[in-house]
Amino acid sequence: MPVWDWDYAFRVLPELLRALLVTLEITVLGSVVALLLGLVIAVIRRLHVPVIDQVLWAFVEFVRSTPLLVQVFFLYFALPRFGVTLSALVVGVIGLGVHYATYTSEVYRAGIEAVPRGQWEAAVALNLTRTRTWTGVILPQAIPRVLPALGNYVISMFKEVPLLLAISVVEVVSKAKEIGSTTFRFTEPYTIAGLLFLVLSYPASILVRRLERRRGTV
Repeated sequence: MPVWDWDYAFRVLPELLRALLVTLEITVLGSVVALLLGLVIAVIRRLHVPVIDQVLWAFVEFVRSTPLLVQVFFLYFALPRFGVTLSALVVGVIGLGVHYATYTSEVYRAGIEAVPRGQWEAAVALNLTRTRTWTGVILPQAIPRVLPALGNYVISMFKEVPLLLAISVVEVVSKAKEIGSTTFRFTEPYTIAGLLFLVLSYPASILVRRLERRRGTV
């Protein structure tokens, strides 16, 4: 039996590409959750609301200090005991999104704190509302500063989607495992799955590095 069978590789490629779409779907949806929730957490913590600030701090530290897989298992296997049953895909999106939101919140916080104090004082002097201060003055300056770091977290999320095979999400690595278990040939499907990740994540990482260099020259 040859080590590599091109006919077999081309035969399984369409199935792996379809599974890759699931991987990308989870990444996109999870990124939306992570980026929006992370921003909300960062803004609320910057407001220093009593009790809420401490609760959010504890939540962020707890999530960041526990493995993502454990969090996914809790959402998928433990929540039904409390009457909340979610599909594997929804659990994957929520699990990845919330997990990475705790990291993006710190990135946003760093960007917000990097805005010169004079900008806050100018907003007060102009009698701008709190909402207008955030949306028109602070965030437009803070977010561009942290785009490279946010991009890196999106790439990391993309590469962690295969963890969801543990709850039967049929993403590209899970499909490669399924194909290999059926045909007893694992070399081709796993290699193709790895190459698909490389083809997507490597160019994305190059773009992020270019963005970092561009931000550094501004």
